[in-house]
Amino acid sequence: MPLLDQYGRPIDTAALKKEQGGPTVASVRRPRAYDQAAGLTPGRLGRLTKQAVLGDPEGYLALAEDMEERDLHYAGVLSIRKRQVASLETTVVPGSEDAPGLKHADFIRQLVERDEFETEQIDMLDALGKGFSGTEIIYDTSEGQWTVDALKWRDPTWFTFDLVDGETPYLRDSAMNLPLQPYKWIFHTAKVKSGLPIRGGIARAVAWTYLFKAFTAKDWAIFCEAYGQPLRLGKYGEGTSDADKDILLEAVTNIGTDYSAIVPESMLIEFIKADVQGSHELYEKRADWLDRQVSKLVLGQTGTTDAIAGGYAVGKVHDGVRDDIERSDAKQLAATLNRDLVRPLIDLNFGPQKRYPKIHIGRPDEVDVDKLTANIARMVPLGLRVGVSTLYGKLGITEPKPEEEILRVASPPPTTDNNTEQPPVPPAAKASAQRASAPPTDAIDDAVTASVDDGWEEMVSPMIDGLEAKIAAAGSPEEARQILADHFRGMGTEAMTELLARLMFAARLAGEADQRLSDEA
Repeated sequence: MPLLDQYGRPIDTAALKKEQGGPTVASVRRPRAYDQAAGLTPGRLGRLTKQAVLGDPEGYLALAEDMEERDLHYAGVLSIRKRQVASLETTVVPGSEDAPGLKHADFIRQLVERDEFETEQIDMLDALGKGFSGTEIIYDTSEGQWTVDALKWRDPTWFTFDLVDGETPYLRDSAMNLPLQPYKWIFHTAKVKSGLPIRGGIARAVAWTYLFKAFTAKDWAIFCEAYGQPLRLGKYGEGTSDADKDILLEAVTNIGTDYSAIVPESMLIEFIKADVQGSHELYEKRADWLDRQVSKLVLGQTGTTDAIAGGYAVGKVHDGVRDDIERSDAKQLAATLNRDLVRPLIDLNFGPQKRYPKIHIGRPDEVDVDKLTANIARMVPLGLRVGVSTLYGKLGITEPKPEEEILRVASPPPTTDNNTEQPPVPPAAKASAQRASAPPTDAIDDAVTASVDDGWEEMVSPMIDGLEAKIAAAGSPEEARQILADHFRGMGTEAMTELLARLMFAARLAGEADQRLSDEA
């Protein structure tokens, strides 16, 4: 059974082993410097965008490339959006849980785990700016399998679209446009907006903002050149010769470049400072406003790229607004990879399948482990059935293999037979046993131990007798506080006070004795 692509076209495996979209000397596909941005005017920009829709997108695509090189703000925010997606976790989900399905998934997983794959994703995401991107699959069959040697980005100006539907891509060539070979290309279209691929990229909307900002920057540069330095006014007296006038003019001119000059004593050079207070802010504010519009279009917000009121807090909120754009870009790219990369590789190596593995791009779901385990512990006794493999996945850990060592709960210490009654141990005997097994002590420790044996518990009992019952009978917090205050005033603390005084005195003597022994040693 011959292999067919998603459009029903047969696959020519011999042609797959050759590059179709590489540059050639005699072809129109050569690296060239178009430089469409130089001298751009509203009229020329209008013609470029119109020609792109009518079937000649080369000039518009060259302008889109120039914009990324000339406008630093646009290049920065567009790079953020590309790398935001390319840096996300890429996983492969098997099409089925049987042995062939797992084998196919492992085969694709080896591809996406290559170090080059993130950079290749950035190339595919060039579609965000220009509306589409063409990446040629360079196959390697040296080991008897169809594997990927490289995924090569091709210049967008080397592509055009069908004149009838405006969607079917063609590869530009000297003689005639060539259809893309099936199973040979990853052709990604970014749906930033609905419509034809050539109109779906960000660059088409940014182009006008870029033009207005270029005019503003040019006017700002002229303003700075004219008013950035004070006016240099040379004065000469009556009867000055033409030669002296030329000397003065040369001196005034050199001051603007060399910042030094000499003139005859009879001549005078005066510096007049221009009063331009507030004038320069017009250009800066206009350029910043245009940049903010670009940020809104590319990132959906301005809080993480522009200095606005709110600072860090607003930036964090706006960073969350960007999540929906990130998810959309990631899902679109994953869909393209599953169509143009996963299926061809599986078909070429294992034949057509009913179900194929899928590439997923995105952030892993954050699971509140404490809440999850608490809910499971509460619901399982009530009859809730939970699969072990599902729980492993939610917790983000893999199920252990049979030969792996398993962590277990430590065994509790051995206990005596519950049916055998043990005689109670007197407190004094328990204290003596603890002292026997304790490390050596000093005099202060001995004094503290003696206080325990002197029956301090009996001294405390009279102090709190009846207090618990009184508080339990209180009808309000205020009444309970009054009970505590009255009880405190009548509390008998004489015995406890005397015991503490004796302990402090004994501790003082013990400390002095230890110090004297230490000095004598």
